[in-house]
Amino acid sequence: MMWAAVAAVLVVLAASVMWYACTVPSSQVFGPALVRGPKEGRRVVLTFDDGPASPFTEQILDILRERKVPAAFFVCGRYVERLPDTARRIVAEGHTLGNHTYSHSFLYFRSRAKIAEEIGRTQEVIQKIVGCRPNVFRPPYGVRWFGLLPLLRERGMRLIQWSDTGYDWKKGTDAIVRATLRGLRPGSIILLHDGHATRHGAEADQSNTVKALPAIIDGALRAGFSFVPIEEFLK
Repeated sequence: MMWAAVAAVLVVLAASVMWYACTVPSSQVFGPALVRGPKEGRRVVLTFDDGPASPFTEQILDILRERKVPAAFFVCGRYVERLPDTARRIVAEGHTLGNHTYSHSFLYFRSRAKIAEEIGRTQEVIQKIVGCRPNVFRPPYGVRWFGLLPLLRERGMRLIQWSDTGYDWKKGTDAIVRATLRGLRPGSIILLHDGHATRHGAEADQSNTVKALPAIIDGALRAGFSFVPIEEFLK
């Protein structure tokens, strides 16, 4: 009985370590990931996942252009195919385009070949539509799996996670603003969403993110932060 209990504890511990390694954004177990930028200065980076999506990406781009704020958009290949002009606008207006897989699927238990297909197919789509290949990648849900880092190294890509989020897939406008600004500090990489695939495949409503964005930007600026391109944190 004692050995059975010890074995059960070891199984739970191993599962906990694996969950941490694969899921927690700050984990470096599978290899280096950029979670936060340098502490020097009061620079922060704004990032958006899961787009492009209509009309939310366009509305976010309007706000960023009005306030002259750069951002990084981690896009899914299938959505780029659906909204090619929006993807072109992201690049044309000086923002960074990142790879977020083709179909936005969990990478848990995926073979190296399947992960490579998700990344490679998106690279091809973006190259065809926009004329460049992203050099940054963010996995859906932040999930890493075996084989991911070697695939990124082969393609000259960096893995980007995040340090702060507004939880905008589940919160209202005011709560998104509070959650985003609460822990903001030098080097923060902020996760928001311009798109969000629902369980049934329809686009989720990101209007709360759009409504929250001006207050997030203004609040960060009032606190003395400046928004910079993600490339400043990659040097």
